[in-house]
Amino acid sequence: MQLRRQPLPAPQPGDPYPAAPLLALLLLLALQGAAAAPAGSGEPEDSGWRQDAELPRGLLSQAARAALHFFNFRASSPSALRVLAEVQEGRAWINQKKEYKVDLVFTTELYNPEEGKEHLGKCSARVFFRNEKPRPAINITCTRLIEKKTRQEEDYQLYKYMKQLKNLLDVVSIPDSHGHIDPSLRPIWDLAFLGSSYVMWEKTTQFLHYYMAQLSSVKQWKTNEDAIDFDYTVLLHEFSTQEMIPCHIHLVWYPGKPLKVKYHCQELQTPEEASGTEEASAVAPTELSNF
Repeated sequence: MQLRRQPLPAPQPGDPYPAAPLLALLLLLALQGAAAAPAGSGEPEDSGWRQDAELPRGLLSQAARAALHFFNFRASSPSALRVLAEVQEGRAWINQKKEYKVDLVFTTELYNPEEGKEHLGKCSARVFFRNEKPRPAINITCTRLIEKKTRQEEDYQLYKYMKQLKNLLDVVSIPDSHGHIDPSLRPIWDLAFLGSSYVMWEKTTQFLHYYMAQLSSVKQWKTNEDAIDFDYTVLLHEFSTQEMIPCHIHLVWYPGKPLKVKYHCQELQTPEEASGTEEASAVAPTELSNF
């Protein structure tokens, strides 16, 4: 008697899928998801970037200084200004447009360290240089350098000192011709350096970096508002060209509040380098944390 092959029963609702069709379905969904993923969503190596084995000279230090200018501006605290101590490690990627992404770790120290005390902190940052265009995009995370309560107290003391001045500030040339800054004027210099940090960050490229060399005038304005409001002129040292760039800056500051800065620098500028106006809360493509 010959056995006849019986057809397989049709699947009923609630029956489990056979293993092979289920695996095929999962594979199809995975391939569709990969096709839909936006370009550039991965790490730099996966999105047209290649790691640069031979870093341009000074690129890591340049990135660290740019990150600290941005950090100082966003922190908005003249009592907690930081400067670069040492770059500990870093790597960079480059794309076909000659743009750089730099990841680095570096140590910092207080701009005005107390005598006899070691004040070192550590930061990690990613800095994106758009070739020769200014205003690099920055993501930076730093460890605390001084306690938040101490910083707030020192900022408030500076604020109170400036608010109680009987004669509004009208100062010319800090430091003096001998390079000396009178201790009574040091808080004014620090506040000017804080506002200038925004300008220096905005003007930085992978080839140009700046430092505040001189405060040539300060004029405080009397207002009905609580904030400190003053104009000042600084000379920014442009290291690559060795030029001194005069910049007129208007600063509005109140302890614990975002810094407000408007400026104009007297130089031949491209449209992207033109006079700036900014509040810390309005800087969208960059981040600041752990302060």
